[in-house]
Amino acid sequence: MYSTCILSSLILLVVGSAYSGTHSQLDEVAEQKFIKNEHTNNWAVLVDTSRFWFNYRHIANTLSFYRTVKRLGIPDSNIILMLADDMACNPRNPRPATVFNNHLEAINIYGDDIEVDYRGYEVTVENFLRLLTGRVPEGTPKSKRLLTDDSSNILIYMTGHGGDGFLKFQDSEEISNVELADAFNEMWEKRRYHEVLYIIETCQAASMYQLFYSPNIIGYSASAVGEDSLSHHIDPAIGVFIIDRFAYYLLEFLEKVHPQGLNTLDELFRACPRSMCRSTTGTRTDLYPKPVDKVLITDFFASVRHARPVLANISLPPASPTPSLRGAPLSPPPVYAYAPRFPSPLPEISPTVDPPPREFYIALGLFSIVAGLAFVSSYL
Repeated sequence: MYSTCILSSLILLVVGSAYSGTHSQLDEVAEQKFIKNEHTNNWAVLVDTSRFWFNYRHIANTLSFYRTVKRLGIPDSNIILMLADDMACNPRNPRPATVFNNHLEAINIYGDDIEVDYRGYEVTVENFLRLLTGRVPEGTPKSKRLLTDDSSNILIYMTGHGGDGFLKFQDSEEISNVELADAFNEMWEKRRYHEVLYIIETCQAASMYQLFYSPNIIGYSASAVGEDSLSHHIDPAIGVFIIDRFAYYLLEFLEKVHPQGLNTLDELFRACPRSMCRSTTGTRTDLYPKPVDKVLITDFFASVRHARPVLANISLPPASPTPSLRGAPLSPPPVYAYAPRFPSPLPEISPTVDPPPREFYIALGLFSIVAGLAFVSSYL
């Protein structure tokens, strides 16, 4: 038995060293093949700008990306989700509290743990620009703030109806490519991002990043200028298109990506060729200093947290002495009880005005008799 234990220990030691050696080799290969990332946190801003039931697919597009980034590890605290309508609670929805992106209805992408940060009429051009630039009102809760810094990689996905140089918000206002470019420049000057991957899915989507001039931004669009972005398929039970072609094929590719994967952005950009999207997808990489075939998808879609060493000494204030509680008498815990729903007996209401005197009632009676006699005599 003793020899058996020794043999088992040796086998585990050999297997463990081989496993660690394999992983160290993979790490060395990854370091040689890919550019080492320098960011310390990941954020995602996912925006649906369309409302009304017939735009069901735009909600499904956004929620599909929401599910993907959560699956890859980005927590809700680092995701800003903006939905211009609530399809899950729409009275036309035959499946209440659900949203699907496939006619097989295998996965409810609305889920049970969704956290919508901006909903309905909160999704406006002003709120979106304030979110990016950090100029939100003072009382804005933390969940509605983009708390990024110069070490943050940000994925920004937008979908809705648009045209050459604009994207509509709720069919009532528009954001232009000029406003968007200026917002990104303000973010850069305020050191609010390290790198940005901007994905836009709308008609003539490439026009939205044509005027970008800030560094470290990659643009990826569903259609070229002059082209439409098309829907994929209808769910007969729901009665409307439930996802766009660009989102469908991107998500089909992203489902094969895992947090430790070595897939690159170049592979993502080739996931939806014209033969499948039926529109010309476009990219803009001239503002980005790295080759996209050496940048991992997980640099934007997954939660990669790196520690940054601090070489300088940090002085901490002395701890304040804590008063000792030994020997102090313990006060009894407070006793709570439910308040009665209807107090019994009802409290007596004391009159605040003295009752009128007896003569008042006599005069009121005589007046009523005289008025009655006059009324009767008028008909005689």
